[in-house]
Amino acid sequence: MHSPISSLFAGIKRLLQSALVASGVMLAGPAVAQTAPPTTPNAFIEQVVDSTLNQIKNDPSIKMGDMVRISEIVDKFVTSYVNFQKMTRLASGRHWRDATPEQRTALANAFRGTLLRTYSGAFTRVENTTSNKVLPFRGDPNAEDVVVRTQLFRNANSEPTQLDYRMEKTPDGWRIYDVNVENVWLIENYRNQFSQQINENGIDGLILALNTRNK
Repeated sequence: MHSPISSLFAGIKRLLQSALVASGVMLAGPAVAQTAPPTTPNAFIEQVVDSTLNQIKNDPSIKMGDMVRISEIVDKFVTSYVNFQKMTRLASGRHWRDATPEQRTALANAFRGTLLRTYSGAFTRVENTTSNKVLPFRGDPNAEDVVVRTQLFRNANSEPTQLDYRMEKTPDGWRIYDVNVENVWLIENYRNQFSQQINENGIDGLILALNTRNK
């Protein structure tokens, strides 16, 4: 299938599978930030994704590829709804223990910049017909670490693209720390890339490589 939405997520999947590049988390716009997010994980993801899709569809500057505006929206979401410290720690694996506090901060910031760059490019391809469906929740409804499964459609007749979110419940609400695009989990992909880079050039070498790609 070669629809715009399938091309979008096919591209994201390719990015996930290449070195030091990220995935396609759906973004939260001001509508989510200004209201209390739902307490259930499914409702949380549904509100985040739907609000973001509506904002992207109705913002002419995004459709025209205004990267500054797209970055503003992405940055707002990343700051509010993604646990970057945990994401970076898990992606770094055993090497995280060897990093100094300064290196951990620099690595998390570099990783954040890489994801921000990738998201910004992906969202220029969202179409007016793109829609989101949250699938029935599986597992313990009282669990504090869950996976929410979703599907994205170009239109009512298109085949869905799988996009799942691994989240944890924190004192500040639900936070995303891993994403699955068509059976490719972000952290698992990055762990292999990070480990190879660190083994060859150390933690500082990984930070440099990420920041170089972010320019």
